[in-house]
Amino acid sequence: MNIQSQKLDLIEWISKLNDSSVIEKLRSIKDNYAKSKDWYDDLNDEELASINRGLQDIKEGRLNSHDSAKQIYGKYL
Repeated sequence: MNIQSQKLDLIEWISKLNDSSVIEKLRSIKDNYAKSKDWYDDLNDEELASINRGLQDIKEGRLNSHDSAKQIYGKYL
């Protein structure tokens, strides 16, 4: 069973739960997981390099205004 199937199986099971103590335990697991995991830790090398290039652009003043960005990228939105 792949991870997508496992998630769907859990969603279905949770949707049928009526035991508030189990739901509360699941909420606690979710909250603790969210606190312990930073999305930044899951980025791959290419994503990190892209972020660092953007930060370097900011430091060196290579920026576009909001209006300029809307003109450039508006057709894609």
